[in-house]
Amino acid sequence: MSALRSEQAGDVLRITMSRPEQRNAFDAALIQELTGAFAGVGDLRAVVLAGEGKSFSAGADVEWMRAAAELSYEGNVADARRLRMMLETIDSCPAPVIARVQGHALGGGCGLVACSDIAIAAPDTKFAFSEVKLGIIPAVISPFALAKVGASAARRYFVTGERFDAETALRIGLVHELAEDLDAAVDGLLDELRSAGPEAARHAKKLVLERPDGLATERRIAQRRTSEEGQEGLRAFVEKRNPSWHL
Repeated sequence: MSALRSEQAGDVLRITMSRPEQRNAFDAALIQELTGAFAGVGDLRAVVLAGEGKSFSAGADVEWMRAAAELSYEGNVADARRLRMMLETIDSCPAPVIARVQGHALGGGCGLVACSDIAIAAPDTKFAFSEVKLGIIPAVISPFALAKVGASAARRYFVTGERFDAETALRIGLVHELAEDLDAAVDGLLDELRSAGPEAARHAKKLVLERPDGLATERRIAQRRTSEEGQEGLRAFVEKRNPSWHL
């Protein structure tokens, strides 16, 4: 059975991890399916990543971890590489990615949240970079988590592995918003994304990921201003009307 459920509605792709009995914990199959799903996003406006059931993702599956313990060093490197490729595929997905987070986001589940562009969490969600509790470290997710929470928070939560609440996740920057009604909050964000230029949103994401220097920023804004979409947006602003993409 598939570990994922993918549903496209118009210009939005909803990817739902569907292992509720395992709290959507990672195994090799889920990692492979997530990688493939995000690699095939195409020109969609947004992707919503969710977890079926009570938890977003509880991190690594017990059986997967047990199998990893039996692998050689080289085998573990290959195993970790597949996880890294999945995270990088989500992080670099050209379309904005919204994480809909509830219940628990632990270990690699926190990595998924960190890879998302926008994360909305239920107020009672629990988070943890829990790897040290197993005698290991959050190495593969660390580049993405550090980019979100910074070194100060990581030096505490990476080292202790302690669980922290949604208010703390909001304060340290792991999530952007807390919402009692997650679906309504996601729909509101999708409306905001649809009001933005489709190509501009993708270029804005690249701006954050690539952090170009001063000279490159000049070229990028000039490219957008002279593009068909940029010209339409500027004309619509001057003419006090909605641009063509904002229906």
